[in-house]
Amino acid sequence: MRVVIADDSVLLREGAVRILQEAGVEVVGQAGDGEDLLRKVRAHRPDVAIIDIRMPPDHLDEGLRAAETLRAELPEIAVLVLSQYVEESYVERLLAAGTEGVGYLLKDRVADIDRFVDGVRRVAEGGSVLDPEVVSQMLGRRRGRGPLDTLTPRERDVLATMAEGQTNRAIAGAMAVTERAVERHVTAIFEKLGLSAADGGHRRVLAVLAYLRDSP
Repeated sequence: MRVVIADDSVLLREGAVRILQEAGVEVVGQAGDGEDLLRKVRAHRPDVAIIDIRMPPDHLDEGLRAAETLRAELPEIAVLVLSQYVEESYVERLLAAGTEGVGYLLKDRVADIDRFVDGVRRVAEGGSVLDPEVVSQMLGRRRGRGPLDTLTPRERDVLATMAEGQTNRAIAGAMAVTERAVERHVTAIFEKLGLSAADGGHRRVLAVLAYLRDSP
């Protein structure tokens, strides 16, 4: 797997590069701002672009705008954005073009080596990854009544866990239930939220987005 990583913090960037290299990931390019990132991704065509949301010159959403450009221009390249804070509007923007090969993690996750590397691999394989803190905040918001209110407490737990990118097997292990039981919960969630296979994309993340978009 080949990646390009962009972060204006040399310390964090070098740390992430070392983690990835030790995990057998080839880092083919490093950048300190959005423009340099776009140049290097276009030149190297990596499997994944890892991008800090806030970079020079204004430290606002330069990285996110670069990610949006890449998803429109080179959709075959997966994008994993890193953020210091939970920004739900950024999550919506990132997933607006689809949920395949995209992830949003807090920077603290880089220190959790297994979770960070797993997130990179998941998006490279076309999956979706949302940080547990993002999921927790979305699920904790007050909402108007709707289909989401029909979910049982167990279904809410399953939804929160699968939104982090966990497989049914992993969810079953964490909840000490059978994988078949998890499959039943997931099917019920999709049915209650009106998500069918015909919708395309990753219904697991679409289900979580339903929480975000159902808020007042």
